[in-house]
Amino acid sequence: MEKELLRVENLTTSFCIDDQYYAAVDDLSFAVHENEIVAIVGESGCGKSALALSIMQLHDKKRTKSEGSIIYKGTNLLNEAESKLNKVRGRHISMIFQEPLTALNPLMTVGKQIEESLHYHTDLSKKQQKAKTLTLLEQVGIPYPKRTYKQYPHELSGGMRQRVMIAIAVACSPSLVIADEPTTALDVTIQAQILDL
Repeated sequence: MEKELLRVENLTTSFCIDDQYYAAVDDLSFAVHENEIVAIVGESGCGKSALALSIMQLHDKKRTKSEGSIIYKGTNLLNEAESKLNKVRGRHISMIFQEPLTALNPLMTVGKQIEESLHYHTDLSKKQQKAKTLTLLEQVGIPYPKRTYKQYPHELSGGMRQRVMIAIAVACSPSLVIADEPTTALDVTIQAQILDL
């Protein structure tokens, strides 16, 4: 068996509505090992996305509370400061969001959004960041990377935006990728390529 990467133990994530907390994720435990794919399956609204956002620690802390533990390589992410989490997110754990139009910044070009992760988490020069970004766009099946690099999210189709999200997620070669329905907006001919990547 491969080395353990992530262990979620007795995780409960609750949202505050009218001063009362309601559990969206209720006492969930599982583990993910290196080179392993784990699928969380359930009906719409059962808490799959809430779980993904809990692992990434992206919920609004004023309206949400999480109990239990989310242990990544021996560190409980629930106990970490935001500054430490920012070093983990994108570099070690990344996420492909379900709705790329709301996840992407409408005021930044596609190229700059991919480069942002490379700028923050690597020592690559600006020239190397651009070259890596163009390679990533090509790897996720975008036919004209140089043109797409300069475009804004609203100029792309849903499938193209999802591929941009995937490029951002894999940019820094994280050891764990959380994919929240990553192929929903993609044409069936591209789905297999994206899952392989």
